[in-house]
Amino acid sequence: SPFRSRPRRPAPEGLSPAEEAVGRWAAGSRCGKSSRPGTPAMEKALAVPRLPPHDPGTPALSVVDMHTGGEPLRIVLAGCPEVAGPTLLAKRRYMRQHLDHLRRRLMFEPRGHRDMYGAVLVPSELPEAHLGVLFLHNEGYSSMCGHAVLALGRFALDFGLVPPPPAGVREARVNIHCPCGLVAAFVECEGGRSRGRVRFHSVPAFALATDLLVDVPGRGKMVVDIAYGGAFYAFVSAERLGLDICSAKTRDLVDAASAVTEAVKAQFKISHPESEDLSFLYGTIVTDGKDTYSEEPTTNICVFADEQVDRSPTGSGVTARIALQYHKGLLELNQTRAFKSSTTGSVFTGMAVREAKCGDFKAVIVEVAGQAHYTGTASFIVEDDDPLKDGFLLK
Repeated sequence: SPFRSRPRRPAPEGLSPAEEAVGRWAAGSRCGKSSRPGTPAMEKALAVPRLPPHDPGTPALSVVDMHTGGEPLRIVLAGCPEVAGPTLLAKRRYMRQHLDHLRRRLMFEPRGHRDMYGAVLVPSELPEAHLGVLFLHNEGYSSMCGHAVLALGRFALDFGLVPPPPAGVREARVNIHCPCGLVAAFVECEGGRSRGRVRFHSVPAFALATDLLVDVPGRGKMVVDIAYGGAFYAFVSAERLGLDICSAKTRDLVDAASAVTEAVKAQFKISHPESEDLSFLYGTIVTDGKDTYSEEPTTNICVFADEQVDRSPTGSGVTARIALQYHKGLLELNQTRAFKSSTTGSVFTGMAVREAKCGDFKAVIVEVAGQAHYTGTASFIVEDDDPLKDGFLLK
C-alpha cells in the first residue's frame, strides 16, 4: 500500500501486532520509574503492555487521536479489513455497505461520542496521491473534511507516509486523495518532523445558489446561500434565526441549523456537476453575517451529519464560505480572512488563491490553514458477549 513506507520489526513472541504497537507507544511515553511504588509482582505483570481479554477473531483497532482547533480526528492505524473497490468513491460505498459496524465501534459510545470524527487510510488509484482517506462521522461518510486534512498532513509526515523534504526545506507536500478529489497539504517541518501550522489547497469550490428563499418550519421564510467546498453547506446568519452567534447556547444554534438543513433538503435539489456521490447537503453553517472583507475574524458554527457540532471553524466550510464571498465580489484573490469557531474560539485562515472551473460553475481554489495536535493513542477491542460492542448514541 502507498501509505506504508516504513518497515516494521516483527512483534515479540506472544504479542499481536496491535499489542506490540501499543508497547512502542507506551515505551515512548515513559519517564523513568513510576512515582507510585508497586510490588515486584505488580511491576512484572505490568512491564509488558498487552491487550485485555477479547474476541480473538476480531482484530484490535489501533488508532492515533488528534484534534484540529478542538475538532477530534481518530486515525485508524491497524485492524481494519481491506476496503475493496477500484476507486476511492467505490471504497467509500463498500465501507458503507460492508464495514459500517467499524465506523459505529470507533465513533459511537462507549469508545467515542456523538461528535467524534474518524479517518480510515486506504490506497488511492491516483498515481500522484500519497494516500487515500475515507472520513467517518456519526451518520456516515463525508466527501471532504478540512480539519482532518490539516491533521493528516502532520500525521503523514511524522509516520513516514511521505518522504521528508531535503535538508533546509521547511515545508513538506502531502497529496491526500479525499472522496471529493485530490487535496494538497503543505506541512511546516524541521528535521523531517512536523512543526507548526499546516495549509491545504482545496478542490474547486463554488457557489451553488445565492439568496435562496427557504420556508423553515417554525421559523418562517428566510434567505440562505448554498456553496461547495468539497461538501455542500447551507449558510445563514444567526441574526436571521433570531440568535447571537457569540452568546447563544450551542443547543439553540444546533436546533436552528438542523431545521435549516432539513428545509433545504426538502425544498432544493443538490447536484454536483461531476459526481452523484457528492450531490448531498452535508449541513448548515450559521455565521455572524460579516461576509464583507475585514481583517477581523468572522465567527461561525457548523452543524453537520446527525446534528454533529464542529469544534473547529470547519475547513471545508471555510473553503465554501470563501468561494461564496468571492462569488459575491466581497473578496479578492489572495486576501486572507480569519474564521473563528463560536464553540472553542479556534481560528483558521482562508483565501482564494486562483480561479478554476467545476463543470459549468466558476470556481476558486482555496487555501485553508490551521494547526493540529496529537492527543494520544489507543487500541480498541471487542468481547464477543458484549451486547453494546458495536456502539450506541444518546439523543
